[in-house]
This record gives sequence, C-alpha cells and structure tokens, in this order.
Amino acid sequence: MIVATAGHIDHGKTLLVRAITGIDADRLPEEKKRGMTIDLGFAYTSLGHNKVLGFVDVPGHEKFIGNMLAGVTGIDYSMLVIAADDGPMPQTLEHLAIINLLGIKQCVIALTKIDRVNTDRLIEVTAAINSLLGSTNLCGSPIYPVSAVTGEGVKEISNHLYNVANNYSENFSSGNFRLAIDRAFTIPGAGLVVTGTVFSGVIEVGSQVFLSSTGQKTRIREIHSNNKKSNQGSTGQRCAINLSNIDKAVVKRGDWLVSSPNIMPVNKIDSELHVLNTEIRPLIHWTPVHLHLGSAHVTGNIAILEGNSIDPGTSALVQILLDSQISALSFDRFIIRDQSAQRTLGGGHVIDIFPPRRRRSHPNRIAMLKALNINDDNIAFKSSLKLSNFGLDLHKFSINRNLTDNQIKQIIKKNEAIIIDSTQSKTAFHKIIWQQLKNDTLAALDIYHTKNNEILGPSIDQLHKSLVNNIPENTFHGLINELLNNQSVNIEGGLLHLPNKEIQLSSKDEKLWGVVLPLLIRNPNQPPVIHDLAKEVNLQPEYINQFLHRAANLGLVIQISKNRFYEHNSLTELAYSFETLSKELIDGVTPSNFRDHAGMGRNLTIELLEYFDRSGLSKRSGNIRTLVKPAQEIFKRNKKKK
Repeated sequence: MIVATAGHIDHGKTLLVRAITGIDADRLPEEKKRGMTIDLGFAYTSLGHNKVLGFVDVPGHEKFIGNMLAGVTGIDYSMLVIAADDGPMPQTLEHLAIINLLGIKQCVIALTKIDRVNTDRLIEVTAAINSLLGSTNLCGSPIYPVSAVTGEGVKEISNHLYNVANNYSENFSSGNFRLAIDRAFTIPGAGLVVTGTVFSGVIEVGSQVFLSSTGQKTRIREIHSNNKKSNQGSTGQRCAINLSNIDKAVVKRGDWLVSSPNIMPVNKIDSELHVLNTEIRPLIHWTPVHLHLGSAHVTGNIAILEGNSIDPGTSALVQILLDSQISALSFDRFIIRDQSAQRTLGGGHVIDIFPPRRRRSHPNRIAMLKALNINDDNIAFKSSLKLSNFGLDLHKFSINRNLTDNQIKQIIKKNEAIIIDSTQSKTAFHKIIWQQLKNDTLAALDIYHTKNNEILGPSIDQLHKSLVNNIPENTFHGLINELLNNQSVNIEGGLLHLPNKEIQLSSKDEKLWGVVLPLLIRNPNQPPVIHDLAKEVNLQPEYINQFLHRAANLGLVIQISKNRFYEHNSLTELAYSFETLSKELIDGVTPSNFRDHAGMGRNLTIELLEYFDRSGLSKRSGNIRTLVKPAQEIFKRNKKKK
C-alpha cells in the first residue's frame, strides 16, 4: 500500500516518515541543505508476507504545490500531518482541499510535535481538526498524537498503518495499463528508468508499451513494484520501470506510459468542475487556470457550458481548453489553480476527451455529457446509446473509458446494440433509432420517385444529401448496405430504387440499346467516345448523347466525362482493379501505374482517375492517388436479383 503525506511546511512530514520507516525521504542535496522537502521523496518498509508499506513524501511549501500534486494523484490513502503547536495552517487547508477534490477517502491524521505542547493545547487542536474534517471525505479519520523526536505515539500510528496495509486489497484493474510518469533518469548499464503511480491495468516484464505524448513504442526490461523487483506492476502501486530503446530527452514529468497506442494526448476535455466553498466570488467563463492531472501541469481556460459562472461550493459542466496537450481519460481527477498558481480554485473529473468542434453548450450535448458522467460503463453506454441519433462511436467510447476489446464486446452484447463497421469507424446504434433512420431513408427514396418519374432513382450521394437529418456518410453507407442486403432497396448502375419502381426504355431505345451495349463492352476498359460510337451506329453524335443520358437515368451506363460513358459493370470492375493496385503500391498510384495495369491510353486513364476522385474512391496529391474508400462502398451491388 502507498501512503501520500500532506500538510504545511515544517510540520514534520519527512521526520515522521523516517521515524516509521527508518528512511530519510529527502533525496536532493538542496533539500538536506535547506531542511525542507522540495520534490517528491519515497520510503518503504517491509511488513512481511510479501506486503510493503510505502510513502510518497510531498513538499509542504506553497511554491512546490505542483510537486505535491504529482505525488498524491492516483493514490488511495493519505497521511495528513498537522503540528500541534501551529495547528491547521494555510497549506494544511489547501492540502486537505486537494485530497478531498481528488476523491481520496482514506486518511490518517498525524498530530505531530506533541512534545512542544500541553494537554489543553492537544485537546484544542484535536477539536479544530475534527471541525475541519467535518465537511470533507475524510470526516471521522483517526487522529494520532505523535512526536518524531521523543518517539511518543510513533508505534501507535505505525501499527495503524501496518494494519491498514496488511488488509489492503490491491486493485487489479482490467482496463489498459497507465502509469503517470513523475521521474525519469538513466542508470549506467541499464538505460532509462521511469517512475510513477499505476492508475489502471496490469503490466508485465517484456510487455510492449507506448509513451503517450509521442506514441513512441518501447519494451519493459525490468519492473520494481513498491521498491521490490517484480514480474508485474498493477493499479495503485508505485513502479520503477526500466525501458529499452528510448532516450531520456523525450520523457518528462506529466507523460504517461500506456499499453494501448490509442491513448494519445488531447487539448480539450469536457469535465465536471467543483469550485471550493472557500472562494469569495464565483468562477466566471473563460477563467485562465493552471490544471494538474496525473503528474502533468498545464495552463488553459475554463469554458462554462451551463450559465456564465460557477458559485463557490457548487459544481457545473465545463470544457477546459488547454494551451498544451495532455493525456487524460474519463473520471481522471484534476485540480485547478488560479492564473498565478497561488491558490487552489477547485477540481473535478474528466467526462469526455472527444468533445465536438461546435455547439459545445447545445442541450443535446449537455444531455450526452450527463449520460457519459456515469461511472458504470454499461449504464453509461446504454444511456448514451439512447441519445445518439447518429450512432455512438465505439472507438472513442472505448478510449475514453479505458476499455479493453473484450470489455466493449461484453457491453455491446448486454445492450443488443446494432453495430455498423466501416473503414472509417465502428458505430453502435440503439435498435429503435436504427429502424427510424431506415424508415426515413426509404421515405426519402419514395419522395424522390414521386418527383422524378423518368429516372430510375438517385445515386447514393444524391439520396444522402436529400435527407434532412445530416446522417454521417459512413453511417449512411452502412444503412444502405443493410437495405440492399434485405432487398428493401435495389441498385442498378449506381442508382437506388425501391423494388416496385420500374422504368423501361422505349421500344425504339430498347432496340438501339441492343446495338450500343455490345460496342460498349467490346473492350470494356476502353469504351468508345460519343463521336466514335455515333459513327459506328450511323447516327448523329447529339442523338447518341441524348440516348446515353436516358440510359444513365435507368442505371444502364455511367458518364465519367463529357464524351464518354461506361457500362456500369465494366466501370465497377475498373474500380476494384484500382483498389487492388493501390494495396500493392503502398506509396500511391500514378497515372502511368494505372494505365499499364488496366491497359488503356493516357487520356482515358486521366478521365477515369478524375472520375474516381469525384466519386470518393480516390484522393489525388500531386501525381499520386491513394484509396479513400473500398470500391464496394462506392459501387454497390444488389445482394441478389429477384
């Protein structure tokens, strides 16, 4: 078990830790010279039976509150040290507020320097401490009078801590591993070592891990957990981890060591923020703050999402816009201090690290934040799903809540969510919402048929744009796929239509189509241009042009340029051919690559590639094209013919 100390400067935190463990936690020469703790110190004592009691000794001076915060976050137990002669002092109050805001509910109070006061003073200070704790998470915490100088009370508080530690159950969280780095140093012959508190998950020697700030991949050589060599580190433990093939220059306090490469830094976080009741005025919109989360310390501004201010002693939903990126996940706790970093204003927890770019205060968004602001992952998923008219992004939901693949699969199964899996995202839908989207799409298609009697139907893009609900493109393609699979709609030549919608060529056009089709597919990759086609059938080019447009309205052909039409199946095969080539050429496809692959002339190649760009199949950058979407998403086919 790890205990974080807290309390005012010179109240005897380091001396008491030494009295309990026999170890001086001050490690810096300047600390020993000045007789005060500046940075984090560490001390451990073995309890036997493979149990360890560890201390993170934090500085008490207000100048080093950032170091204090780096030491107490992620720890479940604290020891608040208050000198009997001074009583509660300014940093006592601030440290107590921080412990309370961070949600630390287990604490022991060490009433130190009792050798300097009489019994009446002890009674007076004890009463003051109990009054102070009354409105906090720490109400009812035991108080132990001690003197590190005479040794009085040291055995009693030590026995209390030993008893708590022996009964402490380590939390082997099933989420992805995350360690908040608070130190990084090199050891000759071993390389880089990072230390910190494990926030979640379990990691083992040999595991692959990532530095969240850069995404750099590394591997774990060795682990010391709670000051002992170990094969693994887990939630709540202090760990020193030896890493391979990574330079100290790229690692700093505030970084995270993580097992999932998806946990990357962000610069906006939607959160719930509580303002301390000791503040004399409300916190207003766009207040500049210092934010401490994990071991990170960054600056930013508070955007209040409901109203324009937050009264002291109350909480509200906010968006924190940061001046530099940090890594954070849902329900990570944080502290905010004022612009000069002199005063703690409040604290809270993260709700969502993927806030929308716009409409952050819209009622629908506020409702979604309240749904996500539920600690139970399954309930949060169910509540969010009901509010997600265009689906819930599973990738973002899983990252936000630090869920493993198996955990999200179980949640999906429990809630019978409908999953739409595309190349761009994986989205979950509530079954009622999904059915309504299908109904809306079919209704829009029916309206199109009513207004356009001479056209078989709209293209997928045309139908998508006609919908008033702004459904995301990837979701719409998934919806169309389902409608095609169950034959609620059909598609011919890229045109969608209801099964009962039929348009036929006139008898005259039908006869001409019987002549033109063989010419179009004679060399399917290179159909003749309008002028050459007209010459072969002995008709005027303008007449052939009008005929081909009528054929296009029925989905028989697709126009790729002013003078060229492709039979639909021929064009579809070329799209699949481009997809195959793009997967072979990882640097991209040039016109000459595709020309040689398809066996066609340069001018036709350019026409075709430009059509692929317009259709969304490919994207051009200079002379190179890359695949944007699979051909099956652009050139859909019926499940089967009726």
